[in-house]
Amino acid sequence: MYWIQRRLLFVRFDAGILPDNRASIRYAPKYWRSILPTGVGFPDGVAVDPFCGAGGNAIQLAKTCKVIAMFIDETKITLVRHNAGVYGCAGNVEFRQNDFFTGPSGQQANVVVTSPPWGGPKYLLEDSYSASVLCEAYGGGEVIGRIAKSMAPKLVLHLPRTVDKSECVAIAKMLCFTRIKFEDNFINGRLNSTTVFFSL
Repeated sequence: MYWIQRRLLFVRFDAGILPDNRASIRYAPKYWRSILPTGVGFPDGVAVDPFCGAGGNAIQLAKTCKVIAMFIDETKITLVRHNAGVYGCAGNVEFRQNDFFTGPSGQQANVVVTSPPWGGPKYLLEDSYSASVLCEAYGGGEVIGRIAKSMAPKLVLHLPRTVDKSECVAIAKMLCFTRIKFEDNFINGRLNSTTVFFSL
Protein backbone atom coordinates (compact mmCIF):
# COMPACT_ATOMS: atom_id res chain seq x y z
CA MET A 1 0.00 0.00 0.00
CA TYR A 2 2.71 2.48 0.98
CA TRP A 3 4.70 1.77 -2.19
CA ILE A 4 1.63 2.59 -4.29
CA GLN A 5 1.31 5.91 -2.43
CA ARG A 6 5.01 6.78 -2.63
CA ARG A 7 4.61 9.75 -5.00
CA LEU A 8 1.60 11.04 -3.11
CA LEU A 9 3.59 10.99 0.11
CA PHE A 10 6.97 12.10 -1.23
CA VAL A 11 6.52 14.53 -4.13
CA ARG A 12 10.21 14.22 -4.95
CA PHE A 13 10.35 10.45 -4.64
CA ASP A 14 11.78 10.04 -8.15
CA ALA A 15 14.51 12.56 -7.39
CA GLY A 16 16.20 9.95 -5.22
CA ILE A 17 14.20 9.58 -1.98
CA LEU A 18 15.34 6.58 0.05
CA PRO A 19 12.47 5.07 2.10
CA ASP A 20 13.10 2.57 4.84
CA ASN A 21 11.23 -0.71 5.08
CA ARG A 22 8.53 0.96 7.18
CA ALA A 23 8.37 4.32 5.42
CA SER A 24 4.74 5.39 5.14
CA ILE A 25 2.56 8.40 5.62
CA ARG A 26 4.22 8.85 8.97
CA TYR A 27 7.31 10.01 7.07
CA ALA A 28 5.78 12.09 4.32
CA PRO A 29 6.65 15.78 3.89
CA LYS A 30 3.72 16.45 1.53
CA TYR A 31 1.35 14.90 4.07
CA TRP A 32 2.73 16.77 7.06
CA ARG A 33 2.29 20.06 5.21
CA SER A 34 -1.46 19.54 5.44
CA ILE A 35 -1.61 18.73 9.15
CA LEU A 36 1.01 20.92 10.80
CA PRO A 37 -0.58 24.07 12.27
CA THR A 38 1.09 27.43 11.79
CA GLY A 39 2.05 27.47 15.47
CA VAL A 40 4.37 24.49 15.14
CA GLY A 41 6.99 26.22 13.01
CA PHE A 42 9.18 28.85 14.65
CA PRO A 43 11.35 31.00 12.35
CA ASP A 44 13.89 31.45 15.15
CA GLY A 45 13.05 28.30 17.10
CA VAL A 46 13.88 24.62 17.31
CA ALA A 47 11.76 21.54 16.67
CA VAL A 48 12.81 18.03 17.67
CA ASP A 49 11.70 14.79 16.03
CA PRO A 50 13.03 11.96 18.22
CA PHE A 51 11.74 9.19 15.91
CA CYS A 52 12.71 10.73 12.57
CA GLY A 53 12.51 7.59 10.41
CA ALA A 54 13.06 8.45 6.75
CA GLY A 55 12.77 12.15 7.52
CA GLY A 56 9.30 13.35 6.48
CA ASN A 57 8.67 15.33 9.66
CA ALA A 58 12.15 16.85 9.70
CA ILE A 59 11.99 17.82 6.02
CA GLN A 60 8.68 19.65 6.39
CA LEU A 61 9.58 21.34 9.67
CA ALA A 62 12.93 22.49 8.27
CA LYS A 63 11.04 24.90 6.02
CA THR A 64 10.06 27.00 9.02
CA CYS A 65 12.58 26.37 11.79
CA LYS A 66 15.75 24.59 12.83
CA VAL A 67 15.20 20.85 13.33
CA ILE A 68 16.97 18.20 15.36
CA ALA A 69 16.29 14.81 13.76
CA MET A 70 17.00 11.89 16.08
CA PHE A 71 16.85 8.12 15.85
CA ILE A 72 18.48 5.24 17.69
CA ASP A 73 19.43 3.52 14.41
CA GLU A 74 22.36 4.99 12.49
CA THR A 75 20.88 3.64 9.24
CA LYS A 76 17.81 5.88 9.65
CA ILE A 77 20.02 8.90 10.27
CA THR A 78 21.77 8.16 6.97
CA LEU A 79 18.37 8.00 5.24
CA VAL A 80 17.06 11.25 6.67
CA ARG A 81 20.30 13.08 5.87
CA HIS A 82 20.08 11.91 2.26
CA ASN A 83 16.37 12.71 1.91
CA ALA A 84 16.79 16.16 3.45
CA GLY A 85 19.44 16.76 0.80
CA VAL A 86 16.97 15.83 -1.94
CA TYR A 87 14.57 18.46 -0.58
CA GLY A 88 17.36 21.01 -0.20
CA CYS A 89 16.91 21.54 3.54
CA ALA A 90 19.78 19.54 5.05
CA GLY A 91 21.45 22.76 6.15
CA ASN A 92 18.59 23.44 8.55
CA VAL A 93 18.60 19.98 10.12
CA GLU A 94 20.92 18.62 12.80
CA PHE A 95 21.17 14.84 12.62
CA ARG A 96 21.74 12.84 15.81
CA GLN A 97 21.96 9.16 16.53
CA ASN A 98 20.30 9.04 19.92
CA ASP A 99 18.04 6.86 22.05
CA PHE A 100 15.06 8.99 23.08
CA PHE A 101 14.47 6.90 26.22
CA THR A 102 17.96 6.24 27.54
CA GLY A 103 20.22 8.58 25.57
CA PRO A 104 21.50 12.05 26.51
CA SER A 105 18.77 14.34 27.80
CA GLY A 106 18.52 18.04 28.45
CA GLN A 107 17.79 19.09 24.86
CA GLN A 108 15.66 22.23 24.89
CA ALA A 109 13.35 23.13 22.02
CA ASN A 110 10.13 24.95 21.18
CA VAL A 111 8.23 21.83 20.14
CA VAL A 112 8.58 18.07 19.85
CA VAL A 113 6.87 16.77 16.70
CA THR A 114 6.95 13.06 16.03
CA SER A 115 5.25 9.87 14.96
CA PRO A 116 6.39 7.23 17.45
CA PRO A 117 6.37 3.57 16.37
CA TRP A 118 2.77 2.38 16.45
CA GLY A 119 3.59 -1.25 17.14
CA GLY A 120 3.15 -2.63 13.62
CA PRO A 121 0.10 -2.98 11.33
CA LYS A 122 -1.91 -4.94 13.89
CA TYR A 123 -3.36 -1.61 15.03
CA LEU A 124 -5.52 -1.73 11.89
CA LEU A 125 -7.39 -4.67 13.37
CA GLU A 126 -8.29 -2.89 16.61
CA ASP A 127 -11.41 -0.79 17.12
CA SER A 128 -9.56 1.36 19.64
CA TYR A 129 -5.84 2.05 19.81
CA SER A 130 -4.30 2.51 23.24
CA ALA A 131 -1.50 5.05 23.62
CA SER A 132 0.12 2.58 26.01
CA VAL A 133 1.15 0.53 22.94
CA LEU A 134 3.48 3.31 21.76
CA CYS A 135 7.00 2.04 22.48
CA GLU A 136 5.34 -0.23 25.03
CA ALA A 137 8.59 -1.73 26.30
CA TYR A 138 9.62 1.74 27.52
CA GLY A 139 6.36 2.71 29.20
CA GLY A 140 4.02 3.81 26.43
CA GLY A 141 2.58 7.20 25.56
CA GLU A 142 2.83 8.56 29.10
CA VAL A 143 6.61 8.15 29.14
CA ILE A 144 6.93 9.63 25.65
CA GLY A 145 4.94 12.64 26.84
CA ARG A 146 6.95 12.99 30.02
CA ILE A 147 10.30 12.99 28.22
CA ALA A 148 9.01 15.31 25.49
CA LYS A 149 7.72 17.74 28.11
CA SER A 150 11.20 17.94 29.62
CA MET A 151 12.44 19.08 26.20
CA ALA A 152 9.73 21.50 25.04
CA PRO A 153 6.45 23.12 26.15
CA LYS A 154 4.59 21.72 23.13
CA LEU A 155 4.19 18.17 21.85
CA VAL A 156 2.63 17.04 18.57
CA LEU A 157 1.96 13.31 18.14
CA HIS A 158 0.83 11.70 14.91
CA LEU A 159 -1.20 8.63 15.90
CA PRO A 160 -3.56 6.01 14.43
CA ARG A 161 -7.06 7.20 13.55
CA THR A 162 -8.54 4.91 16.20
CA VAL A 163 -6.47 6.29 19.08
CA ASP A 164 -8.35 6.37 22.38
CA LYS A 165 -8.80 10.13 22.80
CA SER A 166 -9.96 9.85 26.41
CA GLU A 167 -6.68 8.13 27.21
CA CYS A 168 -4.77 11.00 25.59
CA VAL A 169 -6.73 13.47 27.71
CA ALA A 170 -5.85 11.48 30.82
CA ILE A 171 -2.16 11.57 29.88
CA ALA A 172 -2.35 15.32 29.35
CA LYS A 173 -3.84 15.81 32.81
CA MET A 174 -1.32 13.46 34.41
CA LEU A 175 1.57 15.41 32.88
CA CYS A 176 -0.02 18.81 33.61
CA PHE A 177 -0.43 19.90 30.01
CA THR A 178 -3.05 22.65 30.15
CA ARG A 179 -4.35 22.25 26.59
CA ILE A 180 -4.97 19.34 24.26
CA LYS A 181 -6.38 19.38 20.74
CA PHE A 182 -7.22 16.63 18.25
CA GLU A 183 -7.21 16.93 14.47
CA ASP A 184 -8.37 14.10 12.20
CA ASN A 185 -6.30 13.77 9.04
CA PHE A 186 -7.72 12.74 5.68
CA ILE A 187 -5.95 11.49 2.55
CA ASN A 188 -7.99 11.24 -0.64
CA GLY A 189 -11.16 11.83 1.39
CA ARG A 190 -10.54 8.96 3.81
CA LEU A 191 -9.79 9.28 7.51
CA ASN A 192 -6.16 8.25 7.87
CA SER A 193 -4.83 9.26 11.27
CA THR A 194 -5.15 11.68 14.17
CA THR A 195 -2.77 14.38 15.30
CA VAL A 196 -2.76 15.24 19.00
CA PHE A 197 -1.45 18.61 20.17
CA PHE A 198 -0.36 19.05 23.80
CA SER A 199 0.76 22.38 25.26
CA LEU A 200 1.47 23.97 28.62
